[in-house]
Amino acid sequence: MRGTPLLIAGLLAPSLAFATPPATPPAKPAAKAAPAAPPLAAAPAAAACTPPEPPPASARPAKPALPPKPACLDAKEGCPGWEAYSYNDAIKAYNLQAQAFRPIAEAYLQKLNAYVKASADYAQCEVNAMQK
Repeated sequence: MRGTPLLIAGLLAPSLAFATPPATPPAKPAAKAAPAAPPLAAAPAAAACTPPEPPPASARPAKPALPPKPACLDAKEGCPGWEAYSYNDAIKAYNLQAQAFRPIAEAYLQKLNAYVKASADYAQCEVNAMQK
């Protein structure tokens, strides 16, 4: 999104020359003024650009925490059987939690990507509205 303001500025810069009308000398009053044309009805406003809504931060899933590694795991003699089994069970539980976390995280990522796309579409809508 960093490049979007520069992109918008780059798109607007050439159109700024067209935004100011050329200077013309004042017209001489006509002897008989033509009847004033009724004011043009304001052109129907282009579809209003609606800013996108980001996914709520509260919907961000929390990654499961790794179980604490027992100190005896790095020791030369290793862990006693019960501690090794406990740690192994904790790792298995973590793997199950990680498998459940993945689709939730991917769904949140899709919402974030949709928000980014909607932001780009909104910026383009604003640029188009300014150029009309």
